[in-house]
Amino acid sequence: MANGENEEKKTILIVDDEKPIVDILVYNLQKEGYNTLEAGDGVTAVDIALEQKPDLILLDIMLPKMDGLAVCKRIRHSLNVPILMLTAKDEEIDKILGLELGADDYITKPFSVRELMARIKANLRKSEAVGALTEEEENSGQKQKAKHVVKLGELELDLDKFEVRVSGEVIDLTLREFEVLKYLSSEPGQVVTRETLLEKVWGYEYYGDIRTVDVTVRRIREKIEKDTSNPKILITKRGVGYYLAAE
Repeated sequence: MANGENEEKKTILIVDDEKPIVDILVYNLQKEGYNTLEAGDGVTAVDIALEQKPDLILLDIMLPKMDGLAVCKRIRHSLNVPILMLTAKDEEIDKILGLELGADDYITKPFSVRELMARIKANLRKSEAVGALTEEEENSGQKQKAKHVVKLGELELDLDKFEVRVSGEVIDLTLREFEVLKYLSSEPGQVVTRETLLEKVWGYEYYGDIRTVDVTVRRIREKIEKDTSNPKILITKRGVGYYLAAE
């Protein structure tokens, strides 16, 4: 069993109104050692998510009663679990990874089960790592906390609180957006390729969509830059990747 190393089985909520897809997902997820919950419409999905608190949510965009984007927004108010959007609309990436929604990832239908499982495992691993880090930092006391503030010019990252400030003002970022800045802040001035960001921040090497990185970076800039057309904090090295200004 793929999840045999974990004492507790992870629970995944599948939200899709197409029964054949749900059946395929239930079969494959249970075969991989996950527990599954199912919802066929948006309203039921929100109710189950808030009541059962699954470890990850697979969320279709096109749903009866309440669409997936609205469901994502509602769940995000209360839960910080990985949300992986299932979409037939490739161009919806902007909305899926949008400012107000905070989905962690997306995959376009039709998808291979192998690719989906890789995405699920990567997002669960990342979620566990963040959770473990938070717990470790909470237990380490005030002495440790002093080391976990990164200042780069106007940008300040508090790694304990998962908080970002620009010129003293707190900026509301999704966890994934914060993780991008955190990774780049470890080597200010050093250009990081989009492929490296995809591997280190999203957690997978071969299955990711590079545009996910570009859209997320653009969303971060909309929040932290005064002029997104002339960024001073999060800089693009054309054809290579991104870096944080070192000063």
